[in-house]
Amino acid sequence: MPENAPFLTYKHRNQTIEGYSRAAVQSYWRLPELKIGFDLGAQPWDFMGTATWAITHGHLDHVAALPVYVARRRMMKMEPPTIYLPGHILPGVEALLKAYSRLDRGRLPCELIPVEPGDEIELSRELVMSVHRTTHTVPSVGYLIWERRNKLRPEFQTLSGPEIRDIRMSGTEVSVETRLPLVAYTGDTSPPGLDQNPQFLESQILITEMTFVAPKHRKEKIHKHGHMHLDDFVERADAFRNELIIAAHFSVRYNAQQVHRQVEKKLPGLLDGRLKIWLPDERVDQSSQ
Repeated sequence: MPENAPFLTYKHRNQTIEGYSRAAVQSYWRLPELKIGFDLGAQPWDFMGTATWAITHGHLDHVAALPVYVARRRMMKMEPPTIYLPGHILPGVEALLKAYSRLDRGRLPCELIPVEPGDEIELSRELVMSVHRTTHTVPSVGYLIWERRNKLRPEFQTLSGPEIRDIRMSGTEVSVETRLPLVAYTGDTSPPGLDQNPQFLESQILITEMTFVAPKHRKEKIHKHGHMHLDDFVERADAFRNELIIAAHFSVRYNAQQVHRQVEKKLPGLLDGRLKIWLPDERVDQSSQ
């Protein structure tokens, strides 16, 4: 299989995170165990088997590869994919696919499902994805995948199996749903995208952006353009409850060494080892337990 788009891989607990993100270049991520991907700025051949994607906003470095991805699945005789995307960009994406279909002289079959902040999407019996408003130069959303579990209600926990069965058959609900926030993905956002979505800071894994790191780059201007600076992480260091925080989408003005130097200077210990700098020429170990 040709390797026509780069990506990094990292393992945390039972989740694999794969992806690549550089500001104004391309962003794309995949979580194989959860059978979902986020954003389609490019499309590695390895990712083609993932049939469900969630788009954060309409900038080309996050959506340009959508026609390529759909065409490849059609060519390989795979089922049409399902694409969740902000409702306001649906007409533009439909027009984009129609234009490429005419150029390609082939159908581009896919299911486009518009979403809005506050929506919840049933991914499977065990997984739910919620949609959250983020803050960028265009309307944008982030996503949070929750694991659902049914837990026996406290008042029934001392009963025997047959007793619980009889209560259930009588029509009484014996369990209550609990949710564990597994993976949050912000896409491009300024700090309110985190501050206004405290669930992101509680998720087991947080994938977010840290576009700028140099002291000379002013936060006010960065925030105006819908991005975050290293100093925003420093100011919120005590707020992150995540086991793993992936910082990505770095400006191409920096190389990996410059990013590491600035981040390690401002955040010694990288938030107790929970912060991972996501760059192609990564220097740190590529796995965690």
